[in-house]
Amino acid sequence: MLCTDEKSQVQALDRSQPVLPMLPGTPQRRAHDYVRHGVTSLFAAFNITTGEVISDLYRRHRAVEFKKFLATIDKAVPDELDIHLVCDNYATHKTQTVNSWLARHPRFHVHFTPTGSSWVNQVERFFGLITDKLIRRGVHTSVTELEADIRQWINTWNQNPRPFTWTKTADEILNSLARYLARISGATH
Repeated sequence: MLCTDEKSQVQALDRSQPVLPMLPGTPQRRAHDYVRHGVTSLFAAFNITTGEVISDLYRRHRAVEFKKFLATIDKAVPDELDIHLVCDNYATHKTQTVNSWLARHPRFHVHFTPTGSSWVNQVERFFGLITDKLIRRGVHTSVTELEADIRQWINTWNQNPRPFTWTKTADEILNSLARYLARISGATH
């Protein structure tokens, strides 16, 4: 089971001062000025059992790139295994190009998260980690430099991968959501 998604428009930002590590009791400091040097898109498939990540970086974010990423997944997963992908309902995942490729690769089984529920997809938690630990804090003077740092970070992650564990049961999550919805229904803005 691979949770799959894209983190698009990751910016290569050159900051006048790098983000300094936080010390206990000291607020994080960050320079207010930066120069943009372009963007990349991170495609990732998070293995929910092992925590290992299959990834690729592309300068564009279209169905063509998603199809290339599916081929990367196909090569990375042993041939004897079926591949179950959890994806959001983004239009790129449902194009004729992608559907034709999937039809020629019957070991792929795609499961879409309900609209508005992409938080269920565990790759989103991985994107949160890489954003907090690398992207938001990084200084990158080119997209090539940013992509090299992302690849290195993921390679380091994969040396000691860790699956994520839900800390609440499904019933606890649904009850919490029901309480929240009851509070906001009828709220005026």
